[in-house]
Amino acid sequence: MKRIVIFASGSGTNAENLIKFFQNSHNASVIQVLTNNPHAKVLERCKKLKISALSFNKIALTKTEDVLNILKASQPDLIVLAGFLWKFPDNILNAFPNKVINVHPALLPKYGGKGMYGMHVHNAVVANKEKETGITIHYVNEHYDEGAIIFQARCDVDPNDSAEDVAAKIHELEMEHFPKVVEKLLNG
Repeated sequence: MKRIVIFASGSGTNAENLIKFFQNSHNASVIQVLTNNPHAKVLERCKKLKISALSFNKIALTKTEDVLNILKASQPDLIVLAGFLWKFPDNILNAFPNKVINVHPALLPKYGGKGMYGMHVHNAVVANKEKETGITIHYVNEHYDEGAIIFQARCDVDPNDSAEDVAAKIHELEMEHFPKVVEKLLNG
């Protein structure tokens, strides 16, 4: 059975979608969710779904090996960043090479980098009058949003779309594709 650990910072809709997708799988399961936000809604979602969830602070992630040690004990086959907003530390990337992936709410390399997340991305897409946008699932490396691209899915941006409209389209793409790409990676 393949083991998935998810990192999330907020609401946790992608985390919940992944948990539910793998609940009845014979090949993989989400064994734990880790968050940098002790008030994140993802913690409530995990409680309802009976999934282990822990919060940690920046020191535990970047200055000590606390989070790394949690991961070593969990032995994940894949670490999935699902709305996790902090830069991922090198010590974890080095301990789990090519086992950390992220979903980004744009077609990288466009609209990637520090500060480009959530509504910041959608506002930029609308402001620049893009005709299309989408999601990118990619490996995580030492630079924001620069790891090798695994998968992209696209959607049109209507000239009348608001940033909220774009966000809704992106959310649909994430819900549809993210679990399937994770499954494909694990079956590899």
